[in-house]
Amino acid sequence: MSNLLELEDIRKSFPSPAGGRIDILNGISLSLLPGEVVAIIGKSGSGKSTLLSIAALLSFPESGKVYYSGRDTSSLKEKEVAALRSRIGFVFQSSQLLADFSALENTAMPLMIQGKSKEEAFSEARKFLSMVGLEKREMHRSAELSGGEKQRVAIARALAGNPVVVFADEPTGSLDEKNAASTEEILLSAVNETGHPMLLVTHNMAFAEKADRVLELREGRLNALGC
Repeated sequence: MSNLLELEDIRKSFPSPAGGRIDILNGISLSLLPGEVVAIIGKSGSGKSTLLSIAALLSFPESGKVYYSGRDTSSLKEKEVAALRSRIGFVFQSSQLLADFSALENTAMPLMIQGKSKEEAFSEARKFLSMVGLEKREMHRSAELSGGEKQRVAIARALAGNPVVVFADEPTGSLDEKNAASTEEILLSAVNETGHPMLLVTHNMAFAEKADRVLELREGRLNALGC
């Protein structure tokens, strides 16, 4: 089975307040198979979100390659990168819902961006809202939803566009323990049901251990847990 996503020798550094530069990612290589869930853990400031941003084509490494289905993304034109990025699902710590839009409209947004009609997009969006248990809340706007419900809408939105991969960056980090646990189960269940691969960043070890693989980012390098 070929890798859907592959990172090859990714390096990234940032300026140091004392002068010079601090290496955040020091030769990271990672592969993600179709349907696989990989969790990345690490201390705050270790570079987890930076790595996720590079993998999701939201930022670029100083050196190294990012491949999607064997294709080197550094060789793509800007328009091609944008098209690929539109096929990536995101779940962040903050739901980042559009405040003036309903849960249904937020979920349907990636489908309409892909060119589907409003009717078709809404029809498909309802299926994903039902998957996360929000079929009765579809007309509620962001301010009318609880924190856990907002994250469930974000999950539905991430999956609605038939993403090539889902990136989740501390998706339950802002929730209380009870809501976090239920949202974790919903996210993992939805990803497994749809068969989409996911790269997950979390500080929650119990959540991470439900992934197919757990990797630790430490001192700029990525290792299997315990290595």
